[in-house]
Amino acid sequence: MLARRAYIPDDLLPSGLPDSRPWPLTVPCVAHMAEEGMVFERPITFLVGENGSGKSTLVEAFAEAWGLDARGGRAGRKYVNDRPKTVLGDLLRWETTAAGARHKSGPRTKRRGYFLRAETAFGFMEAVSGMRGYWEEDTSEMSHGEGFLTVLANMFREPGFYLMDEPEAALSFTSCLRLVNLLYDLGESGAQVICATHSPVLAATPGADIIEVGEHGFRRTKWEDLALVDHWRRYMNNPAAYLRYVTEQ
Repeated sequence: MLARRAYIPDDLLPSGLPDSRPWPLTVPCVAHMAEEGMVFERPITFLVGENGSGKSTLVEAFAEAWGLDARGGRAGRKYVNDRPKTVLGDLLRWETTAAGARHKSGPRTKRRGYFLRAETAFGFMEAVSGMRGYWEEDTSEMSHGEGFLTVLANMFREPGFYLMDEPEAALSFTSCLRLVNLLYDLGESGAQVICATHSPVLAATPGADIIEVGEHGFRRTKWEDLALVDHWRRYMNNPAAYLRYVTEQ
């Protein structure tokens, strides 16, 4: 473990009641974290929630607070130096383990970590293709899913701090299983991973911690108790029970 807790110091919180603070501090899961922080207990943590629940906002801020570029990329390098941090990324702080403190303060070129966010990954892959320190393969000649797996195989392979925002976006079912294998191996190696996902396949990674975010803020839960898993089970068992509501005029 490198990071034990993400939090906002009291002296950095804007004054006023929580519902009068600027966005994204009004998002329930962010407001919850502002009040008590978010604790990380296992090497792999999944943030699961609906669109708009705030999970991607959290992961982006986690990346910035660790020193990773908010648009994605490897540790120890900034790709757009003149862009300020997001509001939450500027406020957030990390409580680290001793290993985490050494990682954050160590030489820039020796830091191990990566932030993969689906919405910017393809443009980023094109921009760094062929650059030293990345991957030798030409991802422009691959499908989106193959490109994602190439990045994952090359950038997520040593103990370090890794963040992902919906990596399943370009992956098939089989490719998601390959990612589960990679995540499990990373966790066993001493790396720490925080991943926002909609995928019940990824969330089932053995030994992972699951934090469900939503209108309630956030709470730890088990895979079988996720609303996401319940809906997929019901849908796969009887699609018509859901589809009638979206096809009826």
